[in-house]
Order: sequence, then C-alpha cells, then structure tokens
Amino acid sequence: MHRRASQRALSTRGPTIAVHGGAWAIPDDLRQASLDGVGRATALGWEALTSNGSAVDAVEAAVRYLEEDPAFDAGRGAVLTSAGTVELDAVIMDGRDLSAGAVASLGPVLNPVSVARAVMERSEHVLLCGAGADAFAREIGVEASSADDLVTAAAREEYEQMKTYPTTVETLFNARAQLGHDTVGAVAVDADGNVAAATSTGGITFKRPGRVGDSPILGSGCLADNATGCISTTGHGESLMRFTFASRWAAAVDGGAAPDSALAAQLRAMLDRLGGCGGAVCVDATGAPGIAFSTERMAWGYRSAGSGGVRHGVDRDAGAADVLVVDPAAGAIWVD
Repeated sequence: MHRRASQRALSTRGPTIAVHGGAWAIPDDLRQASLDGVGRATALGWEALTSNGSAVDAVEAAVRYLEEDPAFDAGRGAVLTSAGTVELDAVIMDGRDLSAGAVASLGPVLNPVSVARAVMERSEHVLLCGAGADAFAREIGVEASSADDLVTAAAREEYEQMKTYPTTVETLFNARAQLGHDTVGAVAVDADGNVAAATSTGGITFKRPGRVGDSPILGSGCLADNATGCISTTGHGESLMRFTFASRWAAAVDGGAAPDSALAAQLRAMLDRLGGCGGAVCVDATGAPGIAFSTERMAWGYRSAGSGGVRHGVDRDAGAADVLVVDPAAGAIWVD
C-alpha cells in the first residue's frame, strides 16, 4: 500500500546491524542463495557486535562472509574486466574519528575489506590503488589469490556474453532493469553508540581495466560519522559517484529526516536526475535503520537489540514494514 515516505518503518536503540548483498535484478536461481547469504552475514556481524566487538569489527565480519560467498560479487564471486583480470574495491570507515581505509583496483584476494581496514589502521593513507594496493597487501601478509580462485563459472559465462555489447554500463545498469551483480556492504552501531560502515565489490563484468565505481569512495559508496550515522550503498556506481549519494543522505538526516525516508528520497532523486538505480542500508546516530532500493531486487538483512532475530529479504514485497521500494516505472515510493 502507499504510505508517506517520511513514515519510519523501524525504530530501535542499542546495537544494530544491517547488510546488503547488492541491488540488481537477482535471478530466481540466485534468490535463495542471496537470501541465505545476507541472513548468515547479518548473524555473524551481530555475533561480533554483541561479543565485546566494535561496530568496525561487526561490519568487517559481515562483509568478509559476503566476500567468501560466491553468490555475491565481492572476493569469491568477483567478475572479470575486459582484459580477463580481477580488480577489487573496498572501503571501511569508523564513525568515532572519521578514520577510513580503502583499496581500489586491488588484484585478486579473498577479503579486500580486511586490506582496507589495514590501510585505515596500519598506514597513514586512506586510499591505495592498483599496484600500490597489491604491494601493501603483500606487506601485511595477505596472500594473493588467482582469478581461478575467485571467478565462478557463471561469471565467466557472463564475461563471454558481455563481449557482444558495446557499452557494459548501459547494458547492465539501465534505469528499468539493473542486471549487474554489484556490491556488498554493512553498517552497524555498537553498544557504545559508535557507528561504522563497509562496502566491497568485485566490479562490473567486462569493465575497462582501472575503472573504479562508488564503492571505495567516501561520501558516495560509504560514510560513517557518530554525529549522523552510517550508510553503505549499492547500484550504478557512476550515478552514485556523480550524485555523491552517501553525503546527500547524511545531509538530509542532519536536517532532521528519518534515515529510511532520506534514503528513499535520494534514490528517487538520483533516478530522476541521472537515470541510475541502486539501494542502500543505513543507520542514523540514534540507531534507527533504513533499507531501500530502486532495482528489481536487493538482498538485505537486519538485526537490532529489539528485533528478536535476523530479518532479511530480497523481493519488493518481501520486506513487510522493513523496506522502502522506489518504483522506477510508477514514480512512487512504496512501503510493502
């Protein structure tokens, strides 16, 4: 049914975690695996969050699981560039002091989010790219994988199909049917009220080598600030970057908007302005979450101190009161 976008579907205090496994047209044969994966990632993040862990520990644990699950496009499950190589992007941010670490065009490793955390905690930099990111990963003892270790048979089949299309981005990420596997991510608030966010991706099939989307970019693919909250985005990276999506969401929340309605409103605005679809999970500084998407499906999971277990969904009508859907065709925001 229609409801006002400003109506808050969920509200909580205390530890909270939300995860996503990418906003895209998840095919039926991946639906259950996606649902199971986000459910398990949420549970592992919650375990970290409630076992004397921090929000940073929680989002890393959740994203590491998604990176290791071949149902998702991150780590194992990553896709191939036009050159037949693997290039990974990831970011993690701590809302306590705005510290952050990111990697872009990182060569094959199983858990790029952990390399990003090491950039945050063990270097004086925020973002390392390409050969520099690879060298840093070796310095901290992260073993390189091979493309064969990470790329699934389905991803290789998609690579062969994409050779016939002149523009990968337009084919995979048009406004009506986003087909690109896209990103995983997590946000959390811990018992001390500290927030964190992380995002990781294996990229777009047949992308140009060196292409970097929104995922590792602060203010676009990820943002965490104790004063505002935290967000991890997914969708058409070029649109999310041009729209500085995470920063716009934070500005709306700072202005008094509920996190879920702010999220849905920015998805609507990005779609109207740029034609790009996407989704996100977010939590504001009070612990109130938001889950929204404008694609056919988005795998998501959520748990809080008051929710009594993991809630998760994939479909437009599977979220009950937990998710806002921006309908590209109808130009409306729905709460199912």
